[in-house]
Amino acid sequence: MRSDTALPKGAPAGPSDGAANAGHHDGQTRAAVISLLVEDGPLTASEIADRLGISAAGVRRHLDALAEAGDVEISSSGFGRRGRGRPAKWFQLTATGRGKLRHAYDDLAGAAMRRLRTVGGESAVEAFARDRVEEITANVVPADESGSVATTVNDIADALTSAGFAANTREVGTGMQICQHHCPVAHVATEFPELCEAETAVFTELLGTHVQRLATIANGDCVCTTHVPLHPPPEGATVPSDTTQTTASDAQPASAHPMKTSRKASR
Repeated sequence: MRSDTALPKGAPAGPSDGAANAGHHDGQTRAAVISLLVEDGPLTASEIADRLGISAAGVRRHLDALAEAGDVEISSSGFGRRGRGRPAKWFQLTATGRGKLRHAYDDLAGAAMRRLRTVGGESAVEAFARDRVEEITANVVPADESGSVATTVNDIADALTSAGFAANTREVGTGMQICQHHCPVAHVATEFPELCEAETAVFTELLGTHVQRLATIANGDCVCTTHVPLHPPPEGATVPSDTTQTTASDAQPASAHPMKTSRKASR
């Protein structure tokens, strides 16, 4: 009779050593289930059971636990092969489940960045950070060519959104702000602020005007906010200098693009 847990290769198939050991094996089995769904999902409980060499009932128990945690869901109807009898349920990872996997990638990226700094020094990290931003904004037309700082601001936001930063723009006082509502590299940028500094430098060059970074998610703020002056401020006016310009309550969703001059950056 098949077990309900997938044991590591070489591990004895003897009795459990207690609740702690059982919990450890449960964690290993659920990690194995998630790995299969990442690589080959959607899959049925029977398919997962066959691949892991455990009982289908045991797989369903783990799938139920993962579904309760919001990590797994039943795939949309009509997926997969149809046969006689009641249609099988196909399981896939949810966005939440995939999101939890990113922590491992963050750790790997952080380790790679630390190795880069060890081998090549700070200049290598700075060069890498700049190359990354230049690649993201490769199709953005500089303001001195587009003839409009506002147009280039919106194109930068669109390029950032295409790269996973969920960005939009808004008018504030004498200028505009680029608001990045998500940062896929926030965990790494906390340790390597060069990633944020490179963004600011490239934005400045594309826009032909000094820009000011007001807030960053890597620093604990809810939104990465960059202020871009559109014209010289009137006498006595000041450029925003704190993070209160963009708060959780007034931040707009990435789908909102309040500037009519925005156009999607061609990629």
